[in-house]
Amino acid sequence: MAKRDYYEILGVSRNAGEAEIKKAYRQMALKYHPDKNPNNKEAEEKFKEAAEAYEVLSNSEKRARYDQYGHEGMKGMPGGGYGGGMSMDDIFSQFGDIFGSAFGGGFGGFSGGGGRRRVNKGTNLRVKVRLTLEEISRGVEKKIKVNKLVSCSTCHGTGAAGGSSFSTCQHCHGTGQITRVTNTFLGQMQTSSTCPYCNGEGQTITNKCNSCAGSGTMKGEEVISLNIPAGVSEGIQLSVGGKGNAAPRGGIPGDLIVQIEEIPHDELVREGVNILYDHYISFPEAALGTSVEIPTIEGKVRIKIDPGTQGGKVLRLKGKGVPSLNGYGRGDQLININVWTPKNLNRQEKEILEKLMDAENFRPSPGAKDKSFFERMREYFQ
Repeated sequence: MAKRDYYEILGVSRNAGEAEIKKAYRQMALKYHPDKNPNNKEAEEKFKEAAEAYEVLSNSEKRARYDQYGHEGMKGMPGGGYGGGMSMDDIFSQFGDIFGSAFGGGFGGFSGGGGRRRVNKGTNLRVKVRLTLEEISRGVEKKIKVNKLVSCSTCHGTGAAGGSSFSTCQHCHGTGQITRVTNTFLGQMQTSSTCPYCNGEGQTITNKCNSCAGSGTMKGEEVISLNIPAGVSEGIQLSVGGKGNAAPRGGIPGDLIVQIEEIPHDELVREGVNILYDHYISFPEAALGTSVEIPTIEGKVRIKIDPGTQGGKVLRLKGKGVPSLNGYGRGDQLININVWTPKNLNRQEKEILEKLMDAENFRPSPGAKDKSFFERMREYFQ
C-alpha cells in the first residue's frame, strides 16, 4: 500500500514552520498514544505513522529531499523505507520530550506512570560508496565490510557474566531518574536528571561479563548488503537502520550512513538526469552525412548524421539518460556535434580546398546564423 503524504498525515501545509509541525505532531501523538489506546493496533499504526512524518519534516535536510523527490527520495533515511519503519523504542528515545508530562512522567512510556527508563542507542557509522555511471543508471547491490561495535558473543549483549542477573538500581528505584528537591526563596523546586549509578537504565548488573567489561559490546566486523536505488547522485546520503554500532546492554543499534560518490566517466558527463557527450566529425562527413558509433550508459549505439550538419548541432537520444530517483522516467543523452577543422594540410589537400573556396555551396548564405550551443542546451534543460 502506498504511503500517505507526510504533510497530510500531520494536517499541515507544505510551507508550515517548525513550530507548527511540532505542535501538529504532539496533538497526533497524544491522540493515538498507546497509553490512551491500549491494545488498539489501528491507533498504534497511526502513532507510528505520525512519528515517521515528524521525523522527516522536523529535519531540514530530510524535508528538502522529501519535497523534491517524495517518498522515493526518503529511501535510506530512518523511517523512510530504506532501513525499515520506526519502532516504539525509536519513537520514545528520539521524541520523548514532545510528550512532556502528559503521561505521568518525563518520557510518557507504556508503563502508565512513573516515567520511562532510558533506552541505550548505539552510535551511527558513516561510510562512502563509489559508484560508476553505469551502476547509478541501473541501481546496484553492494556488499561492504564494516568495522564496528558488535554485540558481545560471550554475554550476548547483556553485559552480565553467565548465571549473573540484574537488580533494580537502589538509587533511582528502577526509574532511571534521580529527583532532587531544593528550597529556594521562591519555594521548593523539583528537578530530575539521569541516574549516574545505572546511566538511566534503572537496573545494575550483579556480575559483569569479563569479555566486554559489562558494556555488552566488543570490536568486530560485519558484511552488509546495500541495495542502492537507480538515480542516486553525488553527495546523497542513504541510511541503513540498525546497521551502525551495537548499543550497550542490548539497546537500539545505531544506523549506517552511506554517502554516495560518483566516479567520473571517461567520455560521458552527467547533468542531472541527462547525459552529455561531445562528438567530432570531419568536414566531409558534415557535408555528405554519415553514421557514427557513440558510447551511451548502456553500451555503443549507431546514430545518423544528416548531410549539411552544422557544427554545434545537438542531437537527442530519448531515454538514454539516468533514471529519476523519484521514479518518474529517465533523462536523455544529448550529443553535441563538433566539425573538426584540420590544422596541418599537405599541398594536394590545400589545392582541393582552394578550388572549393569560391564555390557557391561552400560559402555561408548572407545573414546565416545558428543558435549557440549554450542556447540550445538551455532549451533542452528548461
